[in-house]
Amino acid sequence: MTDSRQTRIGLTLAALIVAAWAGLHVYAVFLHPLQDLGLAAAPLLVFAIGWLNVGLFIVAHDCMHGSLAPRRPAINRWVGRVALALYAGFSYDALLPKHFQHHRKPGTGEDPDFSEAHPSAFWPWYLAFLRQYFGLRELLVLTILVVLYVLLLGASYPNLLLFWALPAILSSMQLFLFGTYLPHRVDEQEFGDHHRTRSNDFNWLSSLLTCFHFGYHHEHHLGPHVPWWRLPAERARRRDSISPGVPPGYRPHA
Repeated sequence: MTDSRQTRIGLTLAALIVAAWAGLHVYAVFLHPLQDLGLAAAPLLVFAIGWLNVGLFIVAHDCMHGSLAPRRPAINRWVGRVALALYAGFSYDALLPKHFQHHRKPGTGEDPDFSEAHPSAFWPWYLAFLRQYFGLRELLVLTILVVLYVLLLGASYPNLLLFWALPAILSSMQLFLFGTYLPHRVDEQEFGDHHRTRSNDFNWLSSLLTCFHFGYHHEHHLGPHVPWWRLPAERARRRDSISPGVPPGYRPHA
């Protein structure tokens, strides 16, 4: 695939995710009624917004690797900044070196995403993960935004909590579960190589709905230049390239 075609597809998908998130966010926070049918539809809205939150982060993640728009660092940088700001007021420039450190030393004490103290325990690791990425800066940014939403824009607290805070929390758990904990946790299954990660065996739709294919995590570490939407094909390609007689679970090095 040419760089220009990958850029067109990547930018189109990113625009669709941002537009869908913005539309649902504005509607849910400012317009959606919390009674009768509106209340019954609330869980579906929470799920959709949370899933699109995950999509915003995955778009920014592709930008970090330059795979959204190959050989166009300015586009990657600015799209990544916008996506992370919409996601939770995060700083793209602050997260970028931490993510590269994760790729350099995955699943070790030098990996900011990994909990050396709790390599198999979900909740302690998740809390350590939150402390790593959500600090005073992020708290201040979100506090200012909440004040602006309520005092200047007239948003209601129940809608803010239900359709902004809750999807943000759930999406952080979703990203952590499928993109960090399950791929990098330490258990009785040995890792296949120095990337210290594994992939799930979900089908295409389940993989998309759980974490925008980020659960194909070993393939991502083997080919970090591959954008999220090409990970299923990359997984199939690497499977087909394994020679007969190679033990199950083995993945070729990059």
